[in-house]
This record gives sequence, C-alpha cells and structure tokens, in this order.
Amino acid sequence: MIAYIEGTILIRRDKFIIVKVNGVGYQVFLSRKTLRSLSETQDSVKLFCYHNIKEDASDLYGFLTYDELDFFETLNEIHGVGPKAALEISVLGSLDKIKTSILAEDTKIFEGIPGIGAKKAMTIILELTGKIKMLDGQKSKGSADPAEDGLIQLGFSKAQVKETLLHIDKKLPLEERIRVALKSLGKN
Repeated sequence: MIAYIEGTILIRRDKFIIVKVNGVGYQVFLSRKTLRSLSETQDSVKLFCYHNIKEDASDLYGFLTYDELDFFETLNEIHGVGPKAALEISVLGSLDKIKTSILAEDTKIFEGIPGIGAKKAMTIILELTGKIKMLDGQKSKGSADPAEDGLIQLGFSKAQVKETLLHIDKKLPLEERIRVALKSLGKN
C-alpha cells in the first residue's frame, strides 16, 4: 500500500496531478481545494495517500494532512459513499466546517454533490456523528466502560447511559451490550 508520497509535480489537471518519485510517475487524485492550494510555481509536493485497489483499477487519492486522510477514510467506509464522493465532500469547506455541519445534522452542506441526495446525506450524518467526535479527540476523558463511551458519543446523556447500563450484564460482549442499551434507550 502506498500511504505517503513525496516528489516533483510533472503534470497538473482538473482532478489529479502526476508526481515523479525516483523516476516513476504516480497519478494522484486531489480535491479541488487541495489542487487550488498548490501554487502554479510549486514543483514539489508531500501527500498522505489513500491507495484504492479494485479489480480493474489502482487509484491514489492525496491529502496535505493526515487528518484530511483520516476523515476521507471514515467517509469512504460509509455504504454508498465511494472515494470520489468522499473526495468531493472534502472540498465543501474547512474540515472544521464540515464536521460542525455534520454534528449539527445540516444536510444542506451536501447539496450539489453528484450522487448524494437528502437520504444519503442523512445516512452520512448519522454514521459520522460519533466517529467525528473520536477523530477530533473530542471524546471525553472516557469511562472505564467502552459501551458507556460509545453511547454517549451517539448523543445520549451520561446519566441516561449509566442508568441503562446498570441493568445490562457486563459479561456480554461490547457490541451486544450496546445493542441492548440502544433498544432500551429507544423505548424511553
């Protein structure tokens, strides 16, 4: 897997650049925001990469920071959001702006992105809310119980979660405890 690339920019296009590293040229797809940040006179680049290997292709997606790459990978894991859509989402503004909009459940941020309608936008928001908090390190100091931390990140109050988990066997696997707690919390 190619995770990082550093080299000379040979060619610039609307969606990608070709980076020469030790005599080999790598096509690296970039967001429009990243492409705009590379000045026309800049001849070298350092990128964190996502290497997408498929049956019929092997594509590289480049990012200036590891945080952008991490956010892209999280988006890419959502069912129905592929690397091209995830890359388009990354051009919507600053990483903080995107995360704030997702946490505020603002589906309008996704308007204009091909293949992402209201339903898919809501799916993205629902799946990312807890993950974004973890990516940002906004996770509280945490408790000794990962089930408690997970449920709090989903938006339930600490008191509500603690009370619910008191009635669930701690010997159950983590996923099962969370599933049972969600079922119980959903009734309240």
